[in-house]
Amino acid sequence: MSNAITVTVPHNLGVDAAKARVAEQLTKMQRDYVDKVAHSEVAWDGDVATVRVSAVGQAATAQITVLKDLLRIDVQLPWLLAAISGKIQQFVTHNANETLRLSQEAKNDSSAARKTP
Repeated sequence: MSNAITVTVPHNLGVDAAKARVAEQLTKMQRDYVDKVAHSEVAWDGDVATVRVSAVGQAATAQITVLKDLLRIDVQLPWLLAAISGKIQQFVTHNANETLRLSQEAKNDSSAARKTP
């Protein structure tokens, strides 16, 4: 049973805009889950965020790498949480897609606007 998860999400935002959205979402999640986790921290080094979360005596870490057209999330789970890695991967994938979703909508809207006479 693997205790590593990797999620990649393509986007068309560029590094700065994608990084701003990721930072905003991480802050929101820290607020929303403050009563469910013992400790959480986010540290940025350039375009890479290191996230540490502790809950119920377990600690998970993630590295979020923001590239110009891709978001890569590498999560390391403790062995106890590896049993539910599928659900955690779904949660991470959903949140990443929602965070970057507007970029795809904007692209679709501008394409539709160009086609309209």
